[in-house]
Amino acid sequence: MSLDKRRPTKGTTVIVRDDQVEKALRKFKKKIQDSGKLEELRERESYEKPTTARRLAKNKAVRRQQKQVESDEIAGKRVPRDGKLKRMY
Repeated sequence: MSLDKRRPTKGTTVIVRDDQVEKALRKFKKKIQDSGKLEELRERESYEKPTTARRLAKNKAVRRQQKQVESDEIAGKRVPRDGKLKRMY
């Protein structure tokens, strides 16, 4: 009996072919990661107050900005914060 003729399945599915379970498992994990279901599950594990969520998002944005500034300074795209150009040789 073919898999296509069975009743339709719900959710994320992966077909295992030629007993290649490891390959199917890798594909399944990739599908789950791309769909964002695992991240949503982790977010729903516990309630987070809106103020806490905003504070964490702001802190992440600040760290991301600092990292970008530092990489620009190293690449020479931006004048360093202390105002002195650094020689890289």
